[in-house]
Amino acid sequence: MKKLNSICKQFFTSEVFKYLFFGVLTTLVYMGVRLIIFELIPVGSVSVVIANIIAILFAFFTNDKFVFNQTPKGWFGRLVKFSIARLSTLLLDLVMAFLLVDHFPGIIGHFLTSLPVSSYSTEILEKVNGIETLISQVLIMAFNYLISKLFVFKDNNN
Repeated sequence: MKKLNSICKQFFTSEVFKYLFFGVLTTLVYMGVRLIIFELIPVGSVSVVIANIIAILFAFFTNDKFVFNQTPKGWFGRLVKFSIARLSTLLLDLVMAFLLVDHFPGIIGHFLTSLPVSSYSTEILEKVNGIETLISQVLIMAFNYLISKLFVFKDNNN
């Protein structure tokens, strides 16, 4: 039993677990903001940009302090590198939203309804946007971990 407790403790304090935990929180922040903005301004690209800005700031501060245990020294340089890295995954997010929500919603929408794309209701478009958001966030979370680990938070003494 002690060995199992030790293994569980190691897992829950590991960098990968902390990254996944805060990654899920960042994703929830991102998705909540994106869905709220999409309700106010039903343009996928606009909601992606605003949600990404907020999520990037949230992700940086949680990754810097809690995941990669960085010292306060050099935080601004890390923020710049982190932001540049996240802007590259923003591009992926924008392309996916542009294609799958704004221009070709039928790619996902055909799984939701047999109606032609031209008669999609706002409700169907919101579901398409939600599904695309989930798909893009899984891909982006994996890319972001690799970028953060290899290029941004390389050294705890930055």
